[in-house]
Amino acid sequence: MNDLTIQSFCLGDWQTNCFVVHQASSPNCWIVDAGFEPDPLIAYIQDNKLNPTHVIQTHAHVDHIAGLGQIRETWPDIPILIHEAEKDFLTDPMLNLSIALADPIVAPQATETLTHGQVLHLNDIAFEVRHTPGHSPGGISLIQHQAKQAIVGDALFAGSIGRTDFPTSNHEQLMQSIETQLMTLPDDMTIYPGHGPISLISRERATNPFL
Repeated sequence: MNDLTIQSFCLGDWQTNCFVVHQASSPNCWIVDAGFEPDPLIAYIQDNKLNPTHVIQTHAHVDHIAGLGQIRETWPDIPILIHEAEKDFLTDPMLNLSIALADPIVAPQATETLTHGQVLHLNDIAFEVRHTPGHSPGGISLIQHQAKQAIVGDALFAGSIGRTDFPTSNHEQLMQSIETQLMTLPDDMTIYPGHGPISLISRERATNPFL
């Protein structure tokens, strides 16, 4: 697993972390979230001659999906995966929180839906899908247990947690997700949040004031 790379791109005015996940031993890669102004992410894939096989959405708030149209323009047949609870968010500006923008976001439709406990494979590397709702109803985290790396969307941040003041958010549900799905991970698991710096489960367990 030492050739697994999770390359982060901080995109748009909302500083959304989006990722390209790949291995040195294969050109295949995943795009995880597609925020505003995804040109640096697209350029990285093209410059490194990678082959994006899927877009996986941690959730479907506007700052994580605004670049999906441009991704599809670049790779027209790429599948888009999202948790079944947020399939409708992609094409509904009210649900994806873009309704108040000058140009509300209607993203391409999902081609596949995800469920809790599902295992996705990037080449021979298995990632567990964990449903981590609360910030949004279909939030997911992607866990690679052997490499001890997890992409956690907007559920958990370094020193903070996801907002729960949106219409489809639920604070109690988010805290339960963090407690049962993320705090049960090993202390040395590195987490890649949807905003801000990477962290460790041990650091959040010990210092996060919301926990």
